[in-house]
Amino acid sequence: MKNIQLMFLFCLFIVCGCNQKEPQTSDKTVRISTETPASLAQISKKNILFFGNSLTAAYGLDDVAKGFVSLTQERIDSLNLSYHCINAGLSGETTAGGNSRIDWVIDQQPVDVFMLELGGNDALRGLPPAESEKNLQSIIDKVKKKYPSVKIVLAGMEAPRNMGGKYISDFHNIYANLAKRNKVTLIPFILENVGGIASLNQKDGIHPTPEGNKIIVETIWATLKPLL
Repeated sequence: MKNIQLMFLFCLFIVCGCNQKEPQTSDKTVRISTETPASLAQISKKNILFFGNSLTAAYGLDDVAKGFVSLTQERIDSLNLSYHCINAGLSGETTAGGNSRIDWVIDQQPVDVFMLELGGNDALRGLPPAESEKNLQSIIDKVKKKYPSVKIVLAGMEAPRNMGGKYISDFHNIYANLAKRNKVTLIPFILENVGGIASLNQKDGIHPTPEGNKIIVETIWATLKPLL
């Protein structure tokens, strides 16, 4: 279980923002690259697909380049690694919505590394953890079936404290269960050292600022780097 103080702060900001519905966007996937798709360099690169909700989509930032997907691409480019980050984040997305959307997304381009960041909106809505786990398992199954050699990173989230002890525990266990069952790499809590810290979140208390996204990149990179 996460640090109790961090969990308390994180759950407070979720409770304060739970009545704010994130707008849906029309873009199903956003390619993050300074290169043209037709370039030979682009074709030779492997793809890292970030599939998630508003956190992945860089919601609320004045420039998507300040979000953690683009910042991860910058890190990759600085190390001359041949990987291309694809941002498939959709604000307001639940695990059920992601399960419905995943087939379309993975048909658009090959996927070598798949980062799954979903579940936060399920917890905000108090959806049954068993259903969230079932949806996430289905997404993993579909990606593996389409790309058997894909490397998967699962980004964990936590439930609001007001949901009660059993719900919090059941939701927390979703990610560890999925990681163990599917033998995928787990980031226990993607908002580690960011969630609940006012200076690192936007006015809504939910979505990270540019500085918050920089910290998220470090959390992601510690797990992602060994896979590249």
